[in-house]
Amino acid sequence: MNAAHAAPSYIPPFGIRTVVGCLGVLLAVHVAGFNEHITEIGLPDIRGAMHIGHDEGTWFISIYECFNIAAMAFTPWFYVTFSIYRFTLFMTALLGLLAIPAPYMPDMTTLCILRAAQGLSAGCLPPILMTVMLKYLPAPLRVFGIGGYAMSATFGPNLGGPLEAMWFEHVGWRWLYWETLPLCAVAALMIGWGLPRDPSHWERFRNFNWRGFMLGVPAIMCVVTVLYQGDRLDWFRSPVITHLTFWGGALFIAFLAHEWFHHSPFFRIQFWGNRNIAASLLTLVASLMICGLMTEIPFTYLADIRGYRPVQAAPVALVVALPQLVLLPLTAALCNIRAVDCRYVLAIGLICLGVAAWLGTWLTPDWVRDNFMVIQILQVFGQPMVVIPTLMLAALGLGPADGPMISGMVNMLKGMANAIATALFEVMLRRREQYHSTMLLDLHGTHGTALSGMGDPIAGQIAATSPDAGHIARNALQIFHTYVHEQATVLALADIYLLVMWICAFFLVLTAILPGRIYPPRAPVPAPAAH
Repeated sequence: MNAAHAAPSYIPPFGIRTVVGCLGVLLAVHVAGFNEHITEIGLPDIRGAMHIGHDEGTWFISIYECFNIAAMAFTPWFYVTFSIYRFTLFMTALLGLLAIPAPYMPDMTTLCILRAAQGLSAGCLPPILMTVMLKYLPAPLRVFGIGGYAMSATFGPNLGGPLEAMWFEHVGWRWLYWETLPLCAVAALMIGWGLPRDPSHWERFRNFNWRGFMLGVPAIMCVVTVLYQGDRLDWFRSPVITHLTFWGGALFIAFLAHEWFHHSPFFRIQFWGNRNIAASLLTLVASLMICGLMTEIPFTYLADIRGYRPVQAAPVALVVALPQLVLLPLTAALCNIRAVDCRYVLAIGLICLGVAAWLGTWLTPDWVRDNFMVIQILQVFGQPMVVIPTLMLAALGLGPADGPMISGMVNMLKGMANAIATALFEVMLRRREQYHSTMLLDLHGTHGTALSGMGDPIAGQIAATSPDAGHIARNALQIFHTYVHEQATVLALADIYLLVMWICAFFLVLTAILPGRIYPPRAPVPAPAAH
């Protein structure tokens, strides 16, 4: 019995090499996240430098995300088969090497193929990090491993904007791609030296779930494409979106049904019957959506209303990103105390994010960068207090054999949350801006004559700029519509803040009802020797 529970022989005693290997995987995951967020934020600069049109640029993002999220879903089967050590080292090296030719792609087709390969290699790394932290760290440190994994959801996205500003403004636009090179080299060295050499299991190919793989991959890619391209193509008025939605939805339903009955599934759908896992996965999607929306709103406001460049908006993101290096370990230490119920930590984090969103509903066109600081500081505390307890509820209630099956599901939902947040932001911003613009113009048309006797203040301000009355009238009308657009955009962003506040309130109630308490792991106590 004792031999059956002994650790596999390839896992060395926990020490400095294991720590370095785990940190190498953590660095590789952050590099993958930087590659994703930097190219998203810096897309206008990349489009200008590479002569890419607006519509082509949207495919530049969505193709990357399709392969990224699909890879997250199925990576656990492959790293168990090829070995975590070899698979991680290969994908880290591939991610760095693919960045070298990226700025020199001759046309959009070859660039999209390269971006698909980059998305594939980047998507393979987050599930490995989750497994490595739970497998190689001793029980008392596993919550800190979860905190390290949570950095990819809180630290990395907020650092993307400042890094984009630094590379583009001070080094050159090609480094929006090449920034992965030195970091991938360091990560590969750390992984190669520190990660345990686990064995390969090639025999698993004899039982490979081919049908599930062939159903799941195109289904996920169709769904992600719909989320990223739907608003641009006007959703179901577009035949492309209609077909992708129908066939992608049908394939995804067939995939879920197949996984339910398969003896060796990629996803164990039965996990959703566990209250903790169901609540944590739903909360994880919601919390990552909230983080994505609240990161996007200040950048959109400062760029569209104030005309800020990324380098000028960078302090808003740094206020959230840099304190995570301290608060994530502190939150993990708090959740690692057995007397602390992580559900209360999760509730406090949701309250912080909800209050931050409520403060954002007071947004006006007069705000500048500093007005967002209180909102950002509340996110500093709220984001780690939401993400770490959520991951604890999802990961710590399962046995070691269930790790790969929950890892793929968690990471796929993590990627889907970002796609849903992007689609929701685009839909809300466009629809609410159109609504508020229509209402403002309607009110102006209805009540404009009430103030006609007071003159036109805009025309009065610019009357001295030209002797041509027609020119003055056209400029006054343009300025008026600029004011209307600004007000409508600000009101739309405030509506998104209001939506985020209600999402926080809903999941606060869900946290109080659905999940049960889970305790941080502890090393097993050895049984007393028989006399």
